[in-house]
Amino acid sequence: MKKVALIYDFDKTLCDRDMQEYSLIPELGYDKPGLFWGEVDQIASSQHMDHIGAYLYLLMRKFAESGRPLTREAFDGIGNSIKLYPGVDTWFSRINAAAKECGLEAEHYIISSGMLEILEDTPIAGEFRKIYACSYYYDENGYAVWPGRIVNYTTKTQFIFRINKQVLDEDNEADLNAWVPMKQRPIPFERMIYIADGITDVPCMRLVKMNGGRSIAVYNPQSAKAGLIAERLLREGRANFMAGCDYTKDSTMEKLVKKILLEMSAHAQLEDLEGIIQ
Repeated sequence: MKKVALIYDFDKTLCDRDMQEYSLIPELGYDKPGLFWGEVDQIASSQHMDHIGAYLYLLMRKFAESGRPLTREAFDGIGNSIKLYPGVDTWFSRINAAAKECGLEAEHYIISSGMLEILEDTPIAGEFRKIYACSYYYDENGYAVWPGRIVNYTTKTQFIFRINKQVLDEDNEADLNAWVPMKQRPIPFERMIYIADGITDVPCMRLVKMNGGRSIAVYNPQSAKAGLIAERLLREGRANFMAGCDYTKDSTMEKLVKKILLEMSAHAQLEDLEGIIQ
């Protein structure tokens, strides 16, 4: 059975805000999360830093200033406080069943600039074959001392290739960079669906779309700004489709993904017949 990969951003794609805003940032004394992100912007601008690296640095610094070093345990419970969009909790089983009806095997992946430590603590963590996200390096005392992995809008694309070649171990660079003919790659781009909400996902959206896969720009139906961003991504050719973040049964999103799976199934069957004399 041929595989299809559904690849998701997380913040504002499967949940309604940045994952750090549910409890982590408020615990650091910020009444409004925007104040924290404003400091991140200032650090990134003044130090010519990557914004993702800047937020990882500021988290460590704020914990130190509060008199407690940042440890892995500091993230415990945050994943369970995340508010998932409607239907997300049952989405994966429904899509897996729909893929199976099409003769395909669905695998789900996350590529996020959020925190791996938080994502692994969410109720849906077990639905994903692999979660790629930012994380810290912890010393012998269990204290975060350095970013172990920074996932920004451009580094996200390497994980698309990891999924494409099924070289999922981040430490395996040799196999990732080895040449493999397109037709021999386990999950070709044309059997990928990339689902995300914003401008920072454009490189991945374009990579998947330009190579025959499908990209869906999702948006919070309650946010006019989010809708305009999705429209812009569609209008500029970054995404194939747009849909509201409603993952419930028979929603527009579910119907769209099921149609894409049918298309991918038909393409895979025709590919198998190509060149065969009957």
